[in-house]
Amino acid sequence: MADLQQSPLQATHVGAGAKLVDFGGWEMPLSYPSGTVAEHMACRESAVIFDVSHLGTVRVGGGQPAIDLLQGALTNDLTKIGPGRAQYSHLLDEATASVLDDVIVWWHPDGEIDVMPNASNTDRVRAAVGGTDTTSTRAILAVQGPQARAVVAKALGDDAVAVPRFGVGGLVWDGVPIAVAGTGYTGEDGVELAVPVDAAARVWDAVVASGAHPAGLGARDTLRLEAALPLHGHELGEGITPLQAGLGWVVSWDKGDFRGRAPLAAEKEAGPARRLRGIATEGRRPPREHCAVSAAGRPVGETTSGNFSPVLGHGIALALLSPDIKPGAEVSVEVRGQELPGKVVKLPFVKKKG
Repeated sequence: MADLQQSPLQATHVGAGAKLVDFGGWEMPLSYPSGTVAEHMACRESAVIFDVSHLGTVRVGGGQPAIDLLQGALTNDLTKIGPGRAQYSHLLDEATASVLDDVIVWWHPDGEIDVMPNASNTDRVRAAVGGTDTTSTRAILAVQGPQARAVVAKALGDDAVAVPRFGVGGLVWDGVPIAVAGTGYTGEDGVELAVPVDAAARVWDAVVASGAHPAGLGARDTLRLEAALPLHGHELGEGITPLQAGLGWVVSWDKGDFRGRAPLAAEKEAGPARRLRGIATEGRRPPREHCAVSAAGRPVGETTSGNFSPVLGHGIALALLSPDIKPGAEVSVEVRGQELPGKVVKLPFVKKKG
C-alpha cells in the first residue's frame, strides 16, 4: 500500500489494531478488533466515530460568482439554503445525465463554500466547479449514532453540537478551529468535524475518550445500506441517473440550466427504464452487487449493493429493476449459481429510532 494516500490519523488507526484496506486510492480502516457487526450495532445503539478524511474538500470561495458557478454545475438549487447550511447535490455527465459524483455542499456561516466529493472524484469535481483542493489541510471525523451529539458535547463543548441536521457551524476547541456540519452517512443523527491535520489525533482521542467507539468503512457500508443511502460506483455512476436512483428530489428544474439538464429532462419525459428498489432476502446468506434478479421467471434487473443486515438478521440489497417491479413483488436473486428468494420492500430497510 506504499502508493496509497494516508489519513492524518494513520498512526492512530495502526495503534488501535485497525485492518487497513485500499479505498478510492486511500489506505483506510475497514474495521477494528471489535469487528464490523459490533461497530455497526454501536452506531445504531450509542455512538461511533469514523475517519472519512478520504473524502475530498474543494473550496470554491464565496459570493455570487461561486454561487452562480455551482448553480450551473450541480443539480440542486443553492438558493434553497444559505450560509450556515449544507446541501446534497449531483454533478451530471453533460451528454448522458449519469451521476459523475454526488456531493455535499457546506456553506459556512462566513459565506465560504466547500464542495465535498467522493474520494476518487475530487479532481473531476474540481474541474467542473473550479476552486482549490484543500483535502490535504484537514481531517474529517464523522460521529454518528443516537448518542453522538451527547458524546461530542462532552468532548468538545456544546458549541460543537449546536448545528441542526444539515446545518454548518464552527467552534474553537483548545485553540483548534473546527468546522462542524450536521451531516453523515448512516441514517443516524450525528455531526461531521473538519479538523486541521495537526490536531486530528487530539480531537479523535477526545471524542473516543468521551464514549465514541471507533468504526471502519465496513460498518459505514452496512449502515448506509440499511438506510438505503446510495454509494457512488454502486447506486450512482456511469449509466445511472438521479431519476433511476430515485433521487429526483435532488434536481431543481425551476432554477435554470445545469450540466446534464437536457438528457435528464428527456428521460423524465419518457420515464426511467429502471428504478432503484430494495430487496429483502431470506436467511443469513447475503446478496452482493451485480447479482441477477428475476421475477416470475423473467430477468428484471440486477443488484447494485448487497450485504447481511445486522439489525434485521437477514440479507438485503439495493437493485436497479424494471419500473413495473414494485414493493411487495416476489423476486429471486442469483448468488453464485444459487437462487435466494426475496421480496421487494419499501425503503429504507431500517429507520432511525425516534
